[in-house]
Amino acid sequence: MIKNLEAEDRLKTLIDMAFAEDLGTGDLATQVIFPESRKAEAYLIAKADGVISGLEIAKMVLEHFGPLEDFTPHVKDGDRVTKGQKILDFRGDYAHLLSSERIMLNFLQRMSGIATATRHYVDLLSGTRTRILDTRKTLPGHRYTDKMAVLHGGGMNHRMGLYDMCLLKDNHITVSGGVRQAIEAARAGLPVSVKIEIETETLPQVKEALDAGADIIMLDNMDIPTMRRAVEMISGRAKTEASGNITSDNIAQIARETGVDFISSGALTHSVKALDISMKFTKTSDLQTK
Repeated sequence: MIKNLEAEDRLKTLIDMAFAEDLGTGDLATQVIFPESRKAEAYLIAKADGVISGLEIAKMVLEHFGPLEDFTPHVKDGDRVTKGQKILDFRGDYAHLLSSERIMLNFLQRMSGIATATRHYVDLLSGTRTRILDTRKTLPGHRYTDKMAVLHGGGMNHRMGLYDMCLLKDNHITVSGGVRQAIEAARAGLPVSVKIEIETETLPQVKEALDAGADIIMLDNMDIPTMRRAVEMISGRAKTEASGNITSDNIAQIARETGVDFISSGALTHSVKALDISMKFTKTSDLQTK
């Protein structure tokens, strides 16, 4: 799932920062309770129903101090779990596991919360042709993990950042002097391989965007009848994306009644409710001190 060395390096940097802010000069409680290194076995258990995301990140966190002796997941990223279900068994140095616990759970709980919310939207869209997209409304520094979790939930990633797609929004349009002018400026200044999406709020803007050759036309904060007319007007000549005021109460209706290609929702990542997951140690009477 970690697609390249650059992404892996970013994740390692993020994890190092997490340890720096949490561990500081040392884990005081663990140092006094476990002055000598000893082995321990632990597991993760779901305390609520949801979708798991972040097992790869959890392993990277747990191996921050060195390799684990065992790491045995019982589910895969993207799998549904039920309350009380065991997620993962692992074995390593007792002190290291304790010092890694909160950081590991912070990643895993947030990512699983995003995956769970995404799967809920995906399920609501079942039976339609519409796909759910994320946005750039992610926790600073956690863009990659937030978007990874959306994929695990069955959603699709929109652009990763400002650099990998051209999305012309209202302020770009205002400065350019109009929808057509913004698209023409983008076409003139970008390689032909770069997709151009533009935000529209009215049907005249939709027609202007279509005539100017936009690849994707965002239908921003339109009501359902207006979106339906916009999709009919576009008639497959550009991809369509509904955005703005998307909720679990209206997403299925929007998909069914408009036929848009995509619906984007910032709530997938900016309003996430973490999935409750707990780490427990097994009995340690038989564990040997090094």
